[in-house]
Amino acid sequence: MVDALIEAAGLTKKFGSFGALNGLDLRVMPGEIYGLLGPNGAGKTTTLKITAGLIEPTTGSVVVSGFDVTRDPIHAKSQIGYVAETPILYESLTPRELLEFEASVRGLAKDSMNRRARQLAEAFEVVSIFDLPIATLSMGTKQKVAIIAALLHQPPILLLDEPLNSLDARSNRILKELISLHVQRGGAVLFSTHIMEIAQRLCSRIGIIFGGKIVAEGDLDQLRARAGEKDATLEEVFMKLTNEASEVENIVRTLRESFFDDEGR
Repeated sequence: MVDALIEAAGLTKKFGSFGALNGLDLRVMPGEIYGLLGPNGAGKTTTLKITAGLIEPTTGSVVVSGFDVTRDPIHAKSQIGYVAETPILYESLTPRELLEFEASVRGLAKDSMNRRARQLAEAFEVVSIFDLPIATLSMGTKQKVAIIAALLHQPPILLLDEPLNSLDARSNRILKELISLHVQRGGAVLFSTHIMEIAQRLCSRIGIIFGGKIVAEGDLDQLRARAGEKDATLEEVFMKLTNEASEVENIVRTLRESFFDDEGR
């Protein structure tokens, strides 16, 4: 039996009296793009940050490539490439300096690091800014640098929190291709997004997170069966499984009546 590359069990996370996660379980297998789909505040980013070892769970555990993230953080983090929703970068450095720092921390050979960094920089068209301070770069360019840093050490696990935000169409397509190549090599991707079309096209399996826990999981057909909606889009399935469909319909009905009333006055 193949072991999961990511296994979260009973995760809870409290910020004061607020429960961001409430007993979340998930497993991501080698060769899988697992989409974490949920409304704002559902716990997607918290799940990714705990898996990346950036914050500790209140209770529960996450194991990546056999390493417990809390008990063995150094080995666990060596297995992960993480792209945050908002790029986390040392803005006083240049991209070149940042990648050299990443390489030294991860013990990468300089020649292989330079080759890999150059290939990725050319792919994302950021060679011309490699010696400019990161603080001077646009949000989209910072996102590209963060992606290159996450891919530099060729980790088995990618944690991607809304990674397509701010990217131009060309870079968007390149990142999708890199994600596909990553899983073809046996890697795993935990991918957070709120854009249904991206999740439907890109992810091999989807977990719908709502109220800090996974409320449904599977491929699109399995989720359709769970929702009792045979030919529904992922958006329609999502709204049904999170019990938001009727609420949204009521809101839209009220707004429609209000707009029509305004036009009649």
